[in-house]
Amino acid sequence: MIGIIDYGMGNLFSVSKALERLNVPYFISENKEELLAADALLLPGVGAFRDAIQRLNETGLSDMIRAYVTSGKPLLGICLGMQLLFEESEEGGLTTGLGILPGKVVRFTGHTKGGLSYKVPHMGWNKLTYLHPSPILKDIAEDYVYFVHSYHVDTDEQDVVIAEAEYDVKVPAVVGRENVYGMQFHPGKSSKLGMELLRNFTELAVERSQV
Repeated sequence: MIGIIDYGMGNLFSVSKALERLNVPYFISENKEELLAADALLLPGVGAFRDAIQRLNETGLSDMIRAYVTSGKPLLGICLGMQLLFEESEEGGLTTGLGILPGKVVRFTGHTKGGLSYKVPHMGWNKLTYLHPSPILKDIAEDYVYFVHSYHVDTDEQDVVIAEAEYDVKVPAVVGRENVYGMQFHPGKSSKLGMELLRNFTELAVERSQV
């Protein structure tokens, strides 16, 4: 069973509909005990980093997420939820994140280069380039996914970046380390590739539950 973390800043409808299309059982909860018992967790997110981490901290969900990761069960951050996994963000002033993955969330510069205008927010379809083998990429060819974001992850530890896209800079699009994964785009809005990536994540949860 997949648990979707409800902290008031996630696109719960979109995430739940994507799981329904995959015929994957799920529940939505803010209850820490219920979430800890899930086979895998999804951390969705829309809005501002500072507001989101504040809500997670105030509800105790930040500590729950870190404990869940320590247990070895799979966690997937989506959109803002992916950014929250990192150490800090400059959005709204420097703000500490969950610190599960190494790196900082920074704003796109939004300038013109080579005759191309890189507007902020970054909105549109961009092709993924795979950098490292990962179970989440199993049997999936490189293709396009849909982005809507003004900030992106910057990390010196490139082994964390599983796949990237290009929008003025190299944008970490799929990240992961051990049992923790993140997608900067929303899989449910990213056509076939997004759903295949989400399917692979849910299969990781099934495999882990059978160990």
